[in-house]
Amino acid sequence: MSDMSWLDWPFFEERHRTLAREVDEWCGTALAGVDHHDADAACRKLVKAMGEAGWLRYAVAGGPGGGWGGALPEVDSRSVCILRETFARHEGLADFAFAMQGLGSGAISLMGSDALRERYLPRVARGQAIAAFALSEPEAGSDVAALACEARQDGGHYVLDGVKTWISNGGIADFYCVFARTGEAPGSRGISAFVVDADTPGFSVSERIDLIAPHPLGTLSFENCRIPATQRLGEPGQGFKLAMMTLDIFRASVAAAALGFAKRALDEGLARARSRRMFGQTLADLQLTQAALGDMATAIDASALLTYRAAWLRDVRKQRTTREAAMAKMTATESAQSVIDRALQMFGGAGVVSGMPVEKLYREIRALRIYEGATEVQKLIIARELLKA
Repeated sequence: MSDMSWLDWPFFEERHRTLAREVDEWCGTALAGVDHHDADAACRKLVKAMGEAGWLRYAVAGGPGGGWGGALPEVDSRSVCILRETFARHEGLADFAFAMQGLGSGAISLMGSDALRERYLPRVARGQAIAAFALSEPEAGSDVAALACEARQDGGHYVLDGVKTWISNGGIADFYCVFARTGEAPGSRGISAFVVDADTPGFSVSERIDLIAPHPLGTLSFENCRIPATQRLGEPGQGFKLAMMTLDIFRASVAAAALGFAKRALDEGLARARSRRMFGQTLADLQLTQAALGDMATAIDASALLTYRAAWLRDVRKQRTTREAAMAKMTATESAQSVIDRALQMFGGAGVVSGMPVEKLYREIRALRIYEGATEVQKLIIARELLKA
């Protein structure tokens, strides 16, 4: 088990400490032997297992009476971050599966009608339905306002036409929260959001995308895809706002996942440094190694403080945390890349052998510096928020 002293920080309540210890114990047995050769099957199995264990209840809102399936009336950012950090430390694909249940259904938690919340969220929480968040397009990634997928109203229905790409869970999801241009106003003010079931006529997964760290990913196509107007999330033209609200909730948890990867890398590096003999001493006896370990540990703590500050501000102070979450995401992902690289260097040639823990971490971390807003975009967000003051 990694160092758990961070749980004594004042950001947490006793329920968070209990959650961290329980999920860490569960991961130690339930995540052994995850098959990365078939990411689709592995993710389905992980979602089912996490649903049965009750962890997915933290990824969705419970609602006023608990009828939406969540563990709490609203999504608790600290719980989500603790779960993602722990899953990532044990198994990257488990973190991915958990995160996408939350991100993929987050828009329903925030602005879904009661009927949509009751239809989708309990199944997500039980691991009986896989969710996906369909925002990015070939020409609209970081620039969300440039999206071109259209949704045309036709009586009591909407007709969707267009393409989405880089969609996590594309190909295995049971439903997709899709953002499309409805034209109420120019730019970002003319976007709306919809829930599209995977078996809807006119919807297809046109391409599967392979990544350096295997995850289900795909390109979606909509051709005269007709859905009831009741599948819309929120009011017309609120889609961009809803997308940003959803990302604000889960962006800090990306930082938490990076923390999990970095902490695992530090554990691996420490073990290697203590056991590897070189020039008549251990690697840990060399001052260069000690300096690297000092940098790694400090970067991890700095990232953790930023991450859990953002989560605490949202949960306790009920503050909008766009700036704080961006700082956490940028710092934690960039730091984790450096920590993992240094840990791998301690292994020498063994570090790049396929299947080694540090080799897997090296591949896992790279995408986190891009998805849910690349590092460069986080810098712009931070500056924009500063200039507003």
